[in-house]
Formats: sequence, structure tokens, C-alpha cells
Amino acid sequence: MNVIMSDLQYGFAGNGTTMAPQSVESERPPIIQTYLRIALRWKYVIIGVTVACIVLGLIVTLLMTPKYTSTATVEIAREASQVTNIQAVERDTSVADQEFYQTQYGLLKSRALSERVATQLQLVDNPDFFKMFGTKDKNPAFDLTNNRYTSAGRAERQRVAGEILLQNLSVDPTRLSRLVDIAFTSPQAAFSARVANAWAENFIQTNLERKVQATSYGRNLLERQLRLQKQRLDESQRQLVRYALQQKIINLPAQTGSTAGGPTAERSIVADDLAALNTALTQATADRIEAEARYRSGSAGGTSSEALGNVAINNLRQRRAELAAQYQQMMVQFEPGYPAAQALKSQIDQLDRAIGREESRVKGSIEGAYRAGAARESALQAKVDQLKLSYLDNRRRSIQYNIFQQEVDTNRALYDGLLQRYKEIGIANGVGVNNISVVDTADEPQKPSSPRLFLNLLISLLGGLALGAVTAFALEQMDEAFGNPSEVERKLGLPLLGSVPKVDEDREPRDDLLDRKSDLVDAYLAISTNLGFTTEHGAPRSFSVTSTRPAEGKSTTALALATMLARANKRVIIVDGDMRSPSIHHFGNVGHERGLSNFLSGEEGIEPLTFQMPDLGLTAMSAGPIPPNAAELLTGTRLTTLIDRLLEDYDHVVIDSPPVMGLADAPLIAAQVEGVVYAVESHGIRATQVKTALRRLEAANVRIFGGVLTKFQARRAGYGNSYEYGYGYGRAKDDAKGQG
Repeated sequence: MNVIMSDLQYGFAGNGTTMAPQSVESERPPIIQTYLRIALRWKYVIIGVTVACIVLGLIVTLLMTPKYTSTATVEIAREASQVTNIQAVERDTSVADQEFYQTQYGLLKSRALSERVATQLQLVDNPDFFKMFGTKDKNPAFDLTNNRYTSAGRAERQRVAGEILLQNLSVDPTRLSRLVDIAFTSPQAAFSARVANAWAENFIQTNLERKVQATSYGRNLLERQLRLQKQRLDESQRQLVRYALQQKIINLPAQTGSTAGGPTAERSIVADDLAALNTALTQATADRIEAEARYRSGSAGGTSSEALGNVAINNLRQRRAELAAQYQQMMVQFEPGYPAAQALKSQIDQLDRAIGREESRVKGSIEGAYRAGAARESALQAKVDQLKLSYLDNRRRSIQYNIFQQEVDTNRALYDGLLQRYKEIGIANGVGVNNISVVDTADEPQKPSSPRLFLNLLISLLGGLALGAVTAFALEQMDEAFGNPSEVERKLGLPLLGSVPKVDEDREPRDDLLDRKSDLVDAYLAISTNLGFTTEHGAPRSFSVTSTRPAEGKSTTALALATMLARANKRVIIVDGDMRSPSIHHFGNVGHERGLSNFLSGEEGIEPLTFQMPDLGLTAMSAGPIPPNAAELLTGTRLTTLIDRLLEDYDHVVIDSPPVMGLADAPLIAAQVEGVVYAVESHGIRATQVKTALRRLEAANVRIFGGVLTKFQARRAGYGNSYEYGYGYGRAKDDAKGQG
């Protein structure tokens, strides 16, 4: 058995209690799907609003006055072209380039520039200019003979003319470049080109004028500063000379190679002498230390390095060594008294004496050199000490001299700098460089820039779609009808048991119930399955089916649920509880002469009051004769007795209850059964009416198992085929056979 559960939005616990609804976010369809459904539902409204906006845009476009835009392109360089490599007084901004260019764009849109262009083009006194832009003439001083304004109110007209030009001007910098487009729009093509070119030319001219004005002002200021600085320099030099004469300070000029224009470098005679003597003293000390080292080495008893390096001493030592060798050889054979041996011994002794005399002479010369060096060092040290005292005295007397000298150097440096800058400004003022140039002049446009039909229609289309969407969304919010199954839970707070498709007008609901492949059967089979989860023992044994008002499909729902239960091999009886407008007997093609009202009036037999529906597999009880007041029959205990007796023979008792609104019957019946299945008509009833009816049932402590959305049309709700019922098992074969 195929059961469709797509409409089930609530789960039910095994003990029969209704579970809490799932979160709204998980129950609702995706936001895009929701918006698409709203758009499909109100598509004609959206199309109508869009078409109206397009027509309105077309009419407005055709009625607009054509305007022409002419563009001139200028280049704004960060640095001006340097003709002489000499800077003017007005320095280029040293901040970020962005700030510099934003300043230039602001100057292009300045009021002063716009009024200057208006004056140059003689627009201030031209009445046609004001008429062209729709400006009313507020100045009565107008000369009709010459067709021009008089001088009265000229300042006000100039201001207005500048505002008009600014309103129709656009400055568009080209991204990542130094190019700027100056565009002007007016009803006349030639006039637009004139204004754009005049704007570029005047911008360049004003930029030059600012530079020249700043340079001229700087030159005049420098002239005054030069005179004052020259006086300060002369006075400081005279002060320095007077102090040098008083203190008898004589300094020599600096050596050649000092930096030109820098501070004056002088040196005193005492300092030069002290430096020279100190150098000599250092050398004398080094010589004395060296001689002393040689002297100390010879005095220690050893042989000095000079003696070791002396040629004569070395020759004597070599000769002695030879004789000593011969003497030793002779001693091997002879005695020391041997004459030849004595002769060799005598020569060796003579050589020893000669070597001693020569070493003494070398040692004497070393000692003499040491003592001479020490004497020279002492003399130089005394002279250096004397010059130190003289130098310190000179330094003491030169402190104030140096202060005066620094003042002279400072004044001279300031004077030279001002003089150099003064000369540079004079040259720069005569050259007249500029950092702005015209790249492309404005040409007379051949076609209007506005209105643009395609763009306006596109804007109208987009605006119409947006307005249509807003209108559709507003209508959706104001619409209280139930357009889709999810709104049953969202608007009423009821668990949704399922939704039922609308039956074709040429077919009876009974015919669709007999066709087990129909969409109606699939829908009610899903509802019956969901109903089985509402109680702990499965489907409720006794329940009523009601609605807010008549003709919402409650009787069909009651018959269909009874049929689904009967097909599940259950013994089912359906009771027509609507004794005011009975309908169940129509499904059985019988009358309602005997039925519920007879039992409620006191008749005890039940079998005579029922009839069979063998094709649907269930038993039915009609409403019986229409009583004068049905509510009075329902207030007693007879209905409870009837239900108890029916449950002895049947598994389920289904009561087709009257509508809730305006009648007391439905709450009375609902109070005698386990609960109520509530039918809600799709696109047929307002949510406020259903809420009022539900409050009446709640006041009677009635349990509502859930809601059933009847007569649902998926296409009308904007769902397309997404809510079609049934999977079509076996239909393709049947259709093929039918076509065959």
C-alpha cells in the first residue's frame, strides 16, 4: 500500500499524544521557493505594474527635452614642468597624491570658477541663457530695446548664472590616471561645447594666476627680509672686529678647501705652534724610548743588538774562532808550553782585547744617543707646557669672540639663502610654468546624451518589477486565505494532517473514492495514516469532522476517512450529525426519513436507522428527519449512548458534524467524541473566521487532532506540480492502452 507522507508536518508519539511542532525554520520551505511561489501567485499583478511603469517611462522619455553633453579632457600633473629647475614660492603639496587631486577636483567645482566662466561667456546679461534652463526672471531691470539686463542686480545674476553652470557640470576623474573629464550638459550642443572649453581654459588660467600671485607676494616679502638681514650682518661683523682688537686676538684664515658659504673657519697662531711642538715632542719621546731600550739592553751584561750587528766585531770574533780551533787541535799533540801553541794563545788574547775595546765603543755611542734624546725631550716638554698656558689663556679670551663669530656666520648664511631664493623667484616668475594642460578640447556633440530611451525603459522595467514585487508581497501579507498547506500551521497553530486536491466539477467525490488510483484517495490515505498517530491506540475510535462554514468539504472528508479506515479491514460507521443540512444520504442514494434524529428523539433500535454502502465497505446513518431545534436533541445523553452502543459493534464511529460558526451543534457533538478533525477550505475562507471558530471549540475543551486543507489547487498557490498527489502507479500503462 502506497502512502504519501509529503504533507505531514507534525509527528506523533507512540503513546498517542501530539508531539510539539517542529521548528518553523525546518517546516517552512526555503525562502527562494517562498518568494517564487508568491511571484507565481500574483504574476498578473506584477506584470500589470511592470507594464504600467514601462508605459509611464516611455511617455516621460518622449516628453523630455533633448540635452547634449560635451566633454573636455585636461591633465593635472602632480609636478609642474620645470623649465629652469627652480621652484616658485607656492610649493606643490607634500601630502598624499589623493589629497592633492581631491583639492584640484574641488577647485574645478568652485563657485568662483563658475562665475568667472559666466562672465567670460557674457551669460550674466543674456536673458536667453536663463530661459534655456528654466530660471524665472526675478530682476525687473531689463532693457527691452537692447534685449539685455541693466547693471542693476548684476551681482545676483552672476551668482545665479554660476549656480546654473555648476548644476549642469560634471567632473569625472579617470581612474588610475591624471586625466579629468569636464562635461557640461545643456539643450544646445554648441553651447555645451563652449562652456566645457571655457571651463578648462579658465581653470588653467586661474591656476597660473594663483602661482604668479603667490610668487609676487613672496618676492616682495623677500625684499624686505633681505634689507633687514643685511643690516644685521653688517652690525655683527663690526662687533666682532671691535672685540678682536680689544682682546688682541689674532686668528689665521681657514686652510684652502673649506666649504664655500659655510661658517667661517679660523685658527690661532698659538694653536698652530702648540700643534707643531706637540708633534715634535711625540717624536722625541719615541726616539728617547727607543734609545733607552738599546741602552738598557747593553747595560744588563748582555751583548747589545748593535754589537751583534757590528761588522768589525763580527770579523774579530770569526778570526778568534779560527785561531781557537787551531789551538785546540795543537793541544791534542803538544803541551801548552809548546812555542807554536803559545804564539796562537797570544793571538787569541789580542783578539779578545780588540773585541772588548770595540764593544765598549759601541756601548758608549748608545749611551750618548740615549742621553741626547732625553735632553731633547725635556726641552720640548717645557716649551709645550708654556704654549699650553698661552693657548688656555687665548681660549678664555676667545669665548666671547666665538659667540660673535657664530652670529656673523648665522647672519651671513641667512642673507645668502634669502638672496639666492630672491633670484630664483625672479626667474620663475618670468617663466610661468603650469602643471595643468588640455588633452582634448570639447567638440560639438552630434546626438543628445539624454533622454536615453533604452536606458529609461530598462530602468522602468526594473522599477516596475521591484514595485510589482512589493505590491505582490503586500497583497500576500494582506491575504488571509490559506494558499498552501504550511499556512494552516503558521496561521492557526494546528497540526496539519494533510491537504486534499480539488475535485473536478464534472466528477463526484464518491467516484474518485472508488478509483483507488485517484489523487483524492492518495491524499486521504495520507491523512488517515497521519490520523493513526494521534492517539496511543492508533486512529481514534470516535471522532467528528467539522469546518468553519458550510461547503468547505467536511462531509467529503468524513466519508473519505471512513472509507480509508474501512479499507484497512476496520468496521466503520459514518453518522450524519448535520441535522440541519444532511448530506451523507446522498452518497448512498437513499433518503433521510430515518436516522440520527429518530434515535435522539427516543427510538431504541439502531439497525433500522442505518443503511449500507457496500462499494465503500462501510455502514452509514443518515441525519433523519430535520428536527425543529437540533441543538436541543444534542444536549442530552442520547448521543453519548448512541456512540457507546455503536462502538460495541464497530471499530470506528465517524460523525459528519455541522459547521461551527453560528451553531451550537458542532461543539456539542465534539464534546462526546475523542476529538475533531477540522476541515479548512483552501482559497475560500479567511484565517480570522477560522480562528474564531477554533476558539469556540477550545471553550468546550474539545481536542482537535489536526487540520485538513481541502480543495487545494497547487498551480493556483504557485507550487506548479510540487504538490501533485499520487505517483501514478499503473497510470502510464492505462493511458497507453487508452490511446491505443
